[in-house]
Amino acid sequence: MNKNKYRHFGIPLVIPFMKPYRKRILLMVFLGILSSLIDSVYPLFNRYVLDNIIISKTLATLPSVILLYIALLLFQVWDNYFTTYTCSRLELWMDRDLRNKAFTHLQTLSFSYFNRHNVGYIHSRIMSDTGRIGELVSWRLMDIVWNLSYIICVILVMLFTNIKLALVIILLIPLAVAVIVFFQKKLIPLNRRVREINSTITGDYNEGITGIHTIKTLVAEDRMNSGFRADTSEMEKTSVRTAHHSSLFKSSMTFISYFALALVLWQGGKLTIENLMFIGTLSVFMTYALDILEPIQNTINTISVLITIQVNIERLINLLNTESDVKDSKEVIEKYGDIFSPKYENWEELEGDIEFRNVSFIYPDGNEYVLKNFNLKIPYGTNIAIVGETGAGKSTLVNLVCRFYEPTKGQILIDGRDARERSQSWLHHHLGYVLQTPHLFTGTIRENLIYGKPDATDEDIMNALKTVFAEDIVNRMEDGLDSDIGEGGNMLSTGERQLLSFARAILADPKILVLDEATSSIDTMTEKKIQNAIAALIKGRTSFVIAHRLSTVVDADIILAVKDGKIAEKGTHKELMDLKGYYYELYTSQYIDSLKDI
Repeated sequence: MNKNKYRHFGIPLVIPFMKPYRKRILLMVFLGILSSLIDSVYPLFNRYVLDNIIISKTLATLPSVILLYIALLLFQVWDNYFTTYTCSRLELWMDRDLRNKAFTHLQTLSFSYFNRHNVGYIHSRIMSDTGRIGELVSWRLMDIVWNLSYIICVILVMLFTNIKLALVIILLIPLAVAVIVFFQKKLIPLNRRVREINSTITGDYNEGITGIHTIKTLVAEDRMNSGFRADTSEMEKTSVRTAHHSSLFKSSMTFISYFALALVLWQGGKLTIENLMFIGTLSVFMTYALDILEPIQNTINTISVLITIQVNIERLINLLNTESDVKDSKEVIEKYGDIFSPKYENWEELEGDIEFRNVSFIYPDGNEYVLKNFNLKIPYGTNIAIVGETGAGKSTLVNLVCRFYEPTKGQILIDGRDARERSQSWLHHHLGYVLQTPHLFTGTIRENLIYGKPDATDEDIMNALKTVFAEDIVNRMEDGLDSDIGEGGNMLSTGERQLLSFARAILADPKILVLDEATSSIDTMTEKKIQNAIAALIKGRTSFVIAHRLSTVVDADIILAVKDGKIAEKGTHKELMDLKGYYYELYTSQYIDSLKDI
C-alpha cells in the first residue's frame, strides 16, 4: 500500500467514518475554540479589578464585573459539559462503527486470512486499534483545537496589550519547544518499551497460571521463575530510566516557566515603576508566562500520540482493505444474495453430486501444488474416506469442496455446475461439519444446537441428541436444554462437546456431511454406537470422513490415501489392500499396533 496515503497522521483514511458526524465534529471544534477564548480572557478580569477598582478604590463597577464573570463562568461550565459529552459520544460512535465494520468484514474473509493471522493480532485490530482511532477523532482532535486556539488567543491578547512584554514570552517559546521535542524523543521509545515489557509480564502471568499443571509435571518452576524475574528486572530498569527523563523534563519545563515569569517581573516591574504600565497588566503577563507553556507541551504530546495512532489506522485500514481469496461474483450476489442478505427464493435444492475436473491447487501462502490435474466424480450419496498420517493434508479436498478455498486451476462441480456459479451461503447452508476439535459458543445447549436450524423444535433437538447418544448430557443437567455450558463449553468434557457438535450438524439435516476425526475424543463404547448411527446418517447424503483410525472407514465407497499433501492412492478398501502400497502400510501398521495393545 502506498505510504503517501498515510500523511497527516492518517486522518484522511478515517474521514469516511467521520462524515456521518461532521456536524457534531464542527460543533465540537467551535465549542473548543470558544472555551479556549474564554480561558484566555479570564486574566483580563484580574487586570480590570486591580486597575479600576482596587487601585482607584471605587466599587461602583464591581457588581457588574462580578455578574459578567459569573455569567461567563456559567457559560463555560455549560460549554465544557456539552464539549465533554459530545467528545464521549463521538468516541463511542466511532468505536461502534469501526468495530462493526471490522467484525462484519472478518466474516467475509476466507480461511487463508485466519491461517496467516493469529487470534491476538485480529483481536487487537478490532478492539485496540478501533479504540485508539475513536480517541483520535474525539479527544485528541479536541486537545489540538483547544491548545492551538488558546496559544493563538493568548499571543494576540499579549501583543495587543504590550508588545515588549509579549516578545519576552514569545521568544522563550522556541526554547520550550526544543526542550519538549528533545525529551519526547527520549520518552516515547521508553514508554513504548515499558508497554511491551508489561505485555510480556502479563503473558508470563498467564502462562504461569494456565500452564501450572505442565510446569509442575516438568519441574519447571525455577526456569519459569527465572524468566519472570528477568522480565520484571528489565521492567524496573526501563521504568527508572523513564522516570529519570520524565523528572528532568518536568523540571526543565518548570524552570523555563519561572524564568519567563522572572523576565516578566523584571521588565514589567520597571515599566510599572516608571508608570508606563499598570500593575493589572503586569498580573496578566505573569499569568500568561506560567500558563502558555502547558498547552504548547500538550500540543506536542498530542502530535506524538497522533504519530503512534497512525500505525493503528494503517493496520485497521489494511484489514478493511483485505479481500477474501474466496468471493462470489457480482452476478452471483445479485441472484443469490450475500452471507448477510441471502435471497432464499432463488436458491435451488442441492442433491450432492460432486466432481473435481482437472483441479490443481496451491495454498495462498504456499508455492507448491498440493493437487495437480486431479479428477474425481463423487455421485450423490457416496461415502468418501480420506486417510493419511498426521499433517499429511487430509483436509485439503474437503476445504475445496466446502469452498473454504478456491481451486488454483480447474473446476469443482456441484450438481453439474461450477460451484462458483452459486453463492457460498447456498453451499454452506447445505453443509454439516463436525471438527476434530469441537467448538461450542458461550451460552446454552439449545442455543448451540440450533445454530444450523434456528426453527428447530425441542423434539427435533432431542431426536438429534438421541441419534448420537448424547441425550444423557441434557438429562443430567439441571436446566436441560437451557443449561449454560460456560465459555466455549468449558463446563463439559471434550467428548461431550464433540457429541453436541455432532448433534448440531445432524440437526441441520445437511446434504453434504463432513466428519473430521469426529469421534477422536469419544470413548470406545460410545464410538461404536455412533459408528452405527453414522452408517444410517450418511445414507442419502454425500459424506466425507477424515479418519485416523482406518478400521472405521473400511466400508467407505472410496478411500483417498493422502501423503505429503498429495493423493497417493484411491480406491475401495479391498482394492487398496490388494495394491499393497501406502494405504496397505498404514492399515497393517495400525492393526499390528492394536494387537500389541491387547
